[in-house]
Amino acid sequence: MNISDYVNKIIEGDALTTLKSLPDEWVDMGVTSPPYNKGENKKGWLVTSVKYSGASDKLPEDVYQENQIAVLNELYRITKCEGSFFYNHKIRWERGNLLHPMDWLRKTKWVIRQEIIWDRMIAANIRGWRFWQVEERIYWLYKPKGNKIIGKELKPKHALLTSIWRFPPERENPHPAPFPIALPVRCISSIMDEKKGIIIDPYCGSGTTLVAAKILGHDFIGIEISKEYINFAEKRLKNYKLEEEYVKGEMAQHFVEKTFKERKKNGEFTGRYGRKNNKENEEQRILDLFIYDKS
Repeated sequence: MNISDYVNKIIEGDALTTLKSLPDEWVDMGVTSPPYNKGENKKGWLVTSVKYSGASDKLPEDVYQENQIAVLNELYRITKCEGSFFYNHKIRWERGNLLHPMDWLRKTKWVIRQEIIWDRMIAANIRGWRFWQVEERIYWLYKPKGNKIIGKELKPKHALLTSIWRFPPERENPHPAPFPIALPVRCISSIMDEKKGIIIDPYCGSGTTLVAAKILGHDFIGIEISKEYINFAEKRLKNYKLEEEYVKGEMAQHFVEKTFKERKKNGEFTGRYGRKNNKENEEQRILDLFIYDKS
């Protein structure tokens, strides 16, 4: 198969097996949220249990982590140098033992560029064993070119959105754990900016990443083992215009009045230790550095 056989399609199959069939270094970036291996017996006030169509979410933890490492390393192989991948997961507990995504992410080939907190604004479980868990994690993974592991700088209009992202999960969705379309839109637009490329989601579920990619003008490839979710995702892709307003709402957040470089060039306030700065109205001036349109 050549690249055109994969692009703008959803491949039905196991993520790892399918990824192994894809060519090296042809994807620009990706976004995904894999099954969390919650044992299919965890419940809360939102759901009675988390069960996926066509797949088991009940593996021995060591087998699960080894599989995730293998999937992530295949994604590394097929991603272009200087490409990124955003991996949504969460901290879990099993019989009192904390299981953290960093336990296996550090064993992959990726550079872990940043850990982002997704504030979901709602807890799935409201028992009192711990403070209610309303957050998940999003890991920005990076494939460096040579030894340049830092990578390029984000544009200010993207970077100012901070490392805490606050939006609720999708509700009217047959998938048991859908993230909102704002999440992949933020990831894709921040990395790709004006460029166009190929976006992958190896656990594409109900197709949220693929719809985001399509609305933003990118090609995409999805992998999904469940025919039920594939059918739902394909319907979403055909009716993508119904979701354009949600994408516009997220993109409106990517705005800055003046960049740091523009302020510096004009001799304006650039921080408390910058030249020509004094302490008068210092707190307000610092806040002004991060002004963006919230309307």
